[in-house]
Amino acid sequence: EPLLFLATLSLGLQGPLATQYLWDRLGAERGYSGPNASSPAGCGNGSAGDDPLRQEVEALVSRWNLYINLGGFFVGLFSVTLFGPWSDSVGRRPALVLPAVGMAVQAAIYLLVMYLQLHVAYFLLGRVLSGLMGDYNLILASCFAYVADTSDKRTRTFRVAILEACLGIAGMLASIGGGQWRKAQGYINPFWLVLAASLAAALYAAFCLQESVKQRKPAKLFTLSHYKAVYRLYTAPEHLSSRRKLALYSLAFFLLVTVHFGTKDLFVLYELGSPLCWAADLIGYGSAASYLAYLSSLGGLRLLQLCLEDTWVAQIGLISNISGLVVISLATTTLLMFTGYGILFLSMAATPVIRAKLSKLVSETEQGALFASVACVEGLCSLVATGVFNSLYPASLHFMRGFPFLFGAIILLIPAAIIGWIEIWDSDHDYSHFSDASLSPADG
Repeated sequence: EPLLFLATLSLGLQGPLATQYLWDRLGAERGYSGPNASSPAGCGNGSAGDDPLRQEVEALVSRWNLYINLGGFFVGLFSVTLFGPWSDSVGRRPALVLPAVGMAVQAAIYLLVMYLQLHVAYFLLGRVLSGLMGDYNLILASCFAYVADTSDKRTRTFRVAILEACLGIAGMLASIGGGQWRKAQGYINPFWLVLAASLAAALYAAFCLQESVKQRKPAKLFTLSHYKAVYRLYTAPEHLSSRRKLALYSLAFFLLVTVHFGTKDLFVLYELGSPLCWAADLIGYGSAASYLAYLSSLGGLRLLQLCLEDTWVAQIGLISNISGLVVISLATTTLLMFTGYGILFLSMAATPVIRAKLSKLVSETEQGALFASVACVEGLCSLVATGVFNSLYPASLHFMRGFPFLFGAIILLIPAAIIGWIEIWDSDHDYSHFSDASLSPADG
């Protein structure tokens, strides 16, 4: 939990600040002297939203976000699935130290760009180097595998939810602090904290964390056997029912996280533009409100588990997510935007349920390979989310600024249907076994 807290603090500070830096830097290069992230005055005067130069800057920032995220996540897609199964043999600690160091390297390059006024393309270089070392996705995968190593099936869902709540606490602190800090002192000082938090996470993993893999053995890193271990999860000849559920739950997880990543990437741009025209402090509060959903979802999950099966807790979380995104897509005022954030209060309840259900479908010796495959799915999520949502946003500016959020809400109907179908199929399957068992004495 401390390691994930530090890594998420680093990421939570970096994301919104980097987007706002791109906005200010690219706007200045194109002579756009209108409202920006720190000076929204005049943005909502009725014509600012139609300003072609402003729309050009907005589309350009979205495009650079697309390039940076595509570069990092495409490289990370392969490195995570290499390091994840490797950690089954050598232990989890190396797979936690490497990505934390990579995040520190990325933060250092971002600082050089700001100090030396280098071209923003160097942001892409930093992202790719971080991706080569596993990036944040490998930290997530290794942390969830660590929890699976140290928990039983009965408590696993709640343990996973606690881990995800750490994401919310760190993200909320980073968002509030980052917005206020950037407003007071600019970009450079907050990025020094990004670097420090990443280095602290690496040092904690190296020297303080106890190893959770009990039977460690040497293993080659650069070998195709690690990729084959992930592939075998879905193609092994035994347990046809488990394979089907693995595939369906993975598809539901893919769609859910794709929408989460895609909409999260756009929140800052959406809030910067007309008619909301938020300043840095409001952007920080908005990001904090989105992260607060991790904590409220943890409490809601714990309460709902007292009277409902995990599946139906996930369904309630999806309803919260869909409703919140619909409201945000129509938001034209600050009050309505925060109302949308409020409706998302249970939106993160579905992901820990799906992670726990996936973990329960494989043996204890396959947890590393499983969470490597989940990390692979998350890498694909990021790849697809940045491609679809960052392309959809500038394309929909002329007819509905909030259309990508509405699109995401519609997509979430598919995982809701998948999870409900699996639960109904399991219930019918159990009932048929029960009926067969009750009839067998009479047949005899």
